[in-house]
Amino acid sequence: MSDSAVEISGVKKSFGALTVLDDLDLSVAKGSFTSLLGPSGCGKTTLLNIVGGLDRPNHGEIRLGRDIVYSHPQRINLPTERRNIGYVFQNYALWPHMTVLQNVGYALKIRKLAATERDRRSREILDKLELGSLAERYPFQLSGGQQQRVAIARSIVYQPRLLLLDEPLSNLDAQLRERARSWLKSVHESFGLTTILVTHDQSEALSMSDQVVLLSGGHIEQVGTPEEIYERPRTAHAAEFVGGANLIAGRLAMDGATLVTESGMAIAVRMPSPNQAGAPACVAIRPQKIQFIDSGADPSGHAAGTVMSFVPKTILYQGSNFEIVGTTPVGDIRVLAERAPPAQGCDILLPSADCLCVTP
Repeated sequence: MSDSAVEISGVKKSFGALTVLDDLDLSVAKGSFTSLLGPSGCGKTTLLNIVGGLDRPNHGEIRLGRDIVYSHPQRINLPTERRNIGYVFQNYALWPHMTVLQNVGYALKIRKLAATERDRRSREILDKLELGSLAERYPFQLSGGQQQRVAIARSIVYQPRLLLLDEPLSNLDAQLRERARSWLKSVHESFGLTTILVTHDQSEALSMSDQVVLLSGGHIEQVGTPEEIYERPRTAHAAEFVGGANLIAGRLAMDGATLVTESGMAIAVRMPSPNQAGAPACVAIRPQKIQFIDSGADPSGHAAGTVMSFVPKTILYQGSNFEIVGTTPVGDIRVLAERAPPAQGCDILLPSADCLCVTP
């Protein structure tokens, strides 16, 4: 327990007949950066709000360190202002009539710090976040990226034990978002704050996190490091949502290393975990792992795997590569490649080392 900043046990949340979170258990280590990842409606923002005290679950228990902040059996529900957390909202929620310095200092004002101490600590945090020159500006005079930094400065100036971020990069343009990722990661490392980020962007989750929590329909689909989530997904949903894997349904053959599709095609697979022969399963393969082979060419010079015909339907040029969707004997397959295939079609190779066997 002492190594955990957050412990969530058996948390449930319903709105009427709609169950948003269903019996969730989750541990967040001290000083870690955890991302709650998933599509809209999966419950990630609700979970963040529950941790922050902005929403109340129907059942379960939540600890911040050794402190119980919510317990349904014990009828404990500590209000937000007593949980000592920082919260950055999606729209930043800066006070428009206050300067940057006043916005940051307001968090200290409500904690009854003297004016001179508020000013000193506010300017200190602004300098650390390279915002010192903006102290006298108002929010409308700032760019989106600057507003984001001010919102984070306001959330960490009082040294909270936990920082919650609700999709803070979603309002930034693509180029600025990439720079903001690096900046956010550096802030986390500099201050050592336990951080929980809500995002639907897999690139954000994979690039910034120590731990990724993939949510689906109010359940935790998978928890692990970014590498584990991407390289060893356990389910078809995890493989498809993180990395956009192609999914091919079938059943495992008796040898345990082959999946047989409904059309009877056998696909050699890599087994991430034991599965019973005859059980329904899916092959998941990343689009960039699929290789083009000229039709009729000898595939012996390529990696071991399954060869099948491929007829392009759409070809999209993306600068560094082509995204091609084509027809195969097992359905449509998406491929990312440096070159476009012949319009009349060719063969593709699904290397067995890259064909993951996952739960449907």
